[in-house]
Amino acid sequence: MLSFSVASPTTLTFPPKPIFSTAKTSFTGVRIQRLPSQITSFRRPSASSSVVMMAKREEELKEIRAKTTEEINDDVVELKGELLMLRLQKSVRNEFKSSEFRRMRKRIARLLTVKREREIEEGINKRLSRKLDRQWKKSIVVKPPPSLIKLREQEAAEEAKKSAA
Repeated sequence: MLSFSVASPTTLTFPPKPIFSTAKTSFTGVRIQRLPSQITSFRRPSASSSVVMMAKREEELKEIRAKTTEEINDDVVELKGELLMLRLQKSVRNEFKSSEFRRMRKRIARLLTVKREREIEEGINKRLSRKLDRQWKKSIVVKPPPSLIKLREQEAAEEAKKSAA
């Protein structure tokens, strides 16, 4: 738990403070110290959980590498659409999982990394890669993300039930 160290009861009188003090004064109060067994880090995951996360990432990368470049491009477009939908939900203050932002951004980054790895294998330099990327972005046909399509289908099914009843 916590360990306390208290100055002796006879020295609890406080000396008058000098106006301009340059000398260090001794501490006469209560010090709270944490024992080493209490110190925990909330930011760093344990070794076993990081191993599990690495394994999941490796599986995901194997799955991504099995796709063709066109499939990767389609996935990037879909995920960016989903990211836009999340931003819209956030702006209108609907319920959403904030962890989805990070998950989608990471997934997009992994897809684009695999895409760039393939370009490097083909011998495409950075300048040409960016030129091809700009051309690809211009050729994208805007379509609604899968979540919006699913939402529209659900709404249409509900309307059909209402009209049938």
